[in-house]
Amino acid sequence: MSPERPAGMRYLALGDSYTIGEGVAADGRWPVVLAARLRARGIALDAPRIVATTGWTTDELAAGIDAAALQPPYDLVSLLIGVNNQYRGRSIFNFRDEFAALLARAVALAGGRADRVFVVSIPDWGVTPFAREKNHDPARIAAAIDTFNRTVEEIAAQAGVPHADVTTASRRAGAAPDLLVDDGLHPSAAQYLRWLDTIEPVAWKVLAG
Repeated sequence: MSPERPAGMRYLALGDSYTIGEGVAADGRWPVVLAARLRARGIALDAPRIVATTGWTTDELAAGIDAAALQPPYDLVSLLIGVNNQYRGRSIFNFRDEFAALLARAVALAGGRADRVFVVSIPDWGVTPFAREKNHDPARIAAAIDTFNRTVEEIAAQAGVPHADVTTASRRAGAAPDLLVDDGLHPSAAQYLRWLDTIEPVAWKVLAG
């Protein structure tokens, strides 16, 4: 039985190109599809407010939140950030501090409720044609992404925030043309649907559990 929830629950999605859906139509962005799926399951969740821009690092997302004139509390908040920190060669120690601060802000935006926040792992862009064409080492990227993701998962666990893994799905997608947009880097709407296999159960548990 679907849980009864008040109408107009509000969802805030924080992130970078993966959250805004670079190269994908608005209705193919995973936060938009997630909200639609949860509505279909009986949770009256509004379309998401998305604060995300292609290329953002942790500090740039923090500045974006400052500029967004948000109106908390939100009933659901997601956070997916870090790939551009890794891409730019930034320190994992700097990322740890800034990600922890962002997660604390996400919890505050959820009215102080860590149980209404979830984080999403960083995809592995090293498997894409873009990485190959730019002569990046896939193994080196994978190792770095794993290090960043361990940090994400550890900080989330310490905060009592659930975690959804999409890294595995991104690696399985690899260089498949139908799972990437034209730039050969960013996921297509079809790949985002695969991500939702792990994201949706986490979000459902957050709101309906």
